Amino acid sequence: MEVFKLLPEGTLAEVIEGNLYMLPMPNTNHQRVLLDIVVCLNSFIHDQLGELFIGPFDVYLDEDRNVVQPNIIYVASMNNSIIKPDAIHGVPDLIVEILSPNNEKYDLIKKKELYEKFRVKEYWVINPDSKDSIGFFLKDGRYDAPQSMQGSIKSTLLNHEFSF
Repeated sequence: MEVFKLLPEGTLAEVIEGNLYMLPMPNTNHQRVLLDIVVCLNSFIHDQLGELFIGPFDVYLDEDRNVVQPNIIYVASMNNSIIKPDAIHGVPDLIVEILSPNNEKYDLIKKKELYEKFRVKEYWVINPDSKDSIGFFLKDGRYDAPQSMQGSIKSTLLNHEFSF
């Protein structure tokens, strides 16, 4: 964590269980899908249900060993106390990761396990090339069987299906 805090602003990096990971720069398809999802989510949320953030933006799941930079972060209004001037310090309600080349295992295994451990209510993983989506939904402290869709995802948290 000490090394992470010394990195220049704008460095794409995360700390998971005390290990520093450097992240790849997103490609064009990644950014297109990111924008599509943000527009869908933002038009639904209207700043009334909570706040949406776009990465890179630091999310300190704890202060010692885990800070991530998800692509999209949603914090419900009732949890807005975790939003601080420098970053999010606490567990968001929804995290969306858009796959980059060579990071599929990182997002689908390592980060899924981390988000489940910290009880992120919903975790979506989107493939920007195929538009395949996988949704993980917290139930009784564990992620239930993943939901897979093409070009959309149904949020149980927001009770809405989002197409992109």
